[in-house]
Amino acid sequence: MQYNQAEISRRRTFAIIAHPDAGKTTLTEKLLLFGGAIHVAGAVKSNKIKKTATSDWMEIEKQRGISVATSVMGFNYDGYKINILDTPGHQDFAEDTYRTLTAVDSVIIVIDGARGVEQQTKRLMEVCRMRKTPVIVFVNKMDRESQDPFDLLDEIEEELQIAVTPLSWPIDSGERFKGVYNIFEKGLDIYTPDKQKISERVELDLNSDELTKYISEAQAAKLKDDLELIGEVYPELNTESYLNAEVAPVFFGSALNTFGVKELLDCFVRIAPSPRSTQAEERTVNPYEEPFTGFIFKIHANMDPNHRSCIAFVKICSGQFERNTNYRHVRLDKNLKFSSPTAFMAQKKEIVDNAFAGDIIGLPDTGNFKIGDTLTSGENLHFKGLPSFSPEMFKYIENADPMKSKQLQKGIDQLMDEGVAQLFTSTFNGRKIIGTVGQLQFEVIEYRLLHEYQAQCRWEPVSLYKACWIASDNKEALEDFKRRKAQYMAVDIHGRDVYMADSAYLLNMARQDFPEIEFHFTSEF
Repeated sequence: MQYNQAEISRRRTFAIIAHPDAGKTTLTEKLLLFGGAIHVAGAVKSNKIKKTATSDWMEIEKQRGISVATSVMGFNYDGYKINILDTPGHQDFAEDTYRTLTAVDSVIIVIDGARGVEQQTKRLMEVCRMRKTPVIVFVNKMDRESQDPFDLLDEIEEELQIAVTPLSWPIDSGERFKGVYNIFEKGLDIYTPDKQKISERVELDLNSDELTKYISEAQAAKLKDDLELIGEVYPELNTESYLNAEVAPVFFGSALNTFGVKELLDCFVRIAPSPRSTQAEERTVNPYEEPFTGFIFKIHANMDPNHRSCIAFVKICSGQFERNTNYRHVRLDKNLKFSSPTAFMAQKKEIVDNAFAGDIIGLPDTGNFKIGDTLTSGENLHFKGLPSFSPEMFKYIENADPMKSKQLQKGIDQLMDEGVAQLFTSTFNGRKIIGTVGQLQFEVIEYRLLHEYQAQCRWEPVSLYKACWIASDNKEALEDFKRRKAQYMAVDIHGRDVYMADSAYLLNMARQDFPEIEFHFTSEF
């Protein structure tokens, strides 16, 4: 058991979240580069970094230059096993990111030095705050004209509602950007704009005359004044406060030019939490327990389009997972054995013989898994915190090619199991309704059905306001409601009753007229 504990304590699992333009995918790429994955992540062609991040492997992601699916990558660094979950940056895929945040122990938030904190980042921070997830902030693109760093710190504190402690400090920005002073390690990092090399590190006394060899006298004077002010205004890093999600360390840099990323990673592995306890409905699960437990937080169809394969991503919550060992699928109440569990480096994957608490592994899925499913060594456990949210846009989905009805059905089933959108079947007319958070999801579904399943779909408008999961202790009242609202009733993929309200007014009237009915806007109730 001592061996397991040593392995588990050196796991670091985190998500990178940001607005799409903040440079999140570039930061992911450079973190992987430091993990020794240069041949994949930092591939250089014609002296330019690839325009698409390693994690954005789906064709539509490459075309649009955005992440629309959560990717899982792992690498070893300085004796630690690092697991990165690169989340969708686009707001239409926020729900996928919400679920991903249930599978990580900490978060790195990337902020554009010029734009500051954006709306999407604020919403994701609410989830981190709710779950008390520790946060580190990386202010990116300092090699471009940026806001005053003190103004940025004020904005981060105000918009993200968390105290901050700067652990590095920029020396100017844009064309005048000379580097950062590493407050955490008391050293000067000199900026050299090179996408393939790590910048020079200089250890010197700030009062030394040597400082002006690297930066101008005016910049040196301002740096000293800024650091003095930081010492008066911001507290020194308290690791306990960071782990309790009360304070966010802040780093400055330029991910595109590989600047400031190593400093971030060096600090991260030292202060970030090892795997934390996970709350199940029955009890709290400690990661150092010997029995294996884990839950499915994501399912991805067509990781290999040639074989129509589905992969279920498992967050290991406790113990050690071993290949070819029977584990209990709690929802199905049966044992399953996995001969080819995989670890990921974006599309590149390798079979693993064992994995420990904190790791993310992929299991081949032939239709056994749904998001939220629990695997254990035998115990009856149900992990919490993987809800579906009420969609905001709705369309009927119809088959545009009668010859491909089977392909369309299989495609819809697999894509809905991923949880990117939600499928409702009207009990009134049997038609299938897709509910999403934004328009882009409809485009992605149509694209993937055509290119991965060779099935064509057609969208038809439907005027709906909100999907509400309904429940009641009074069965007669529930049946009466379903009868009187028959035209607006549907079931989700789990067979639960859903009221499809066509306006805010009618939803409010229904809640007043049927006080015994509970209306829920997330599926977890």
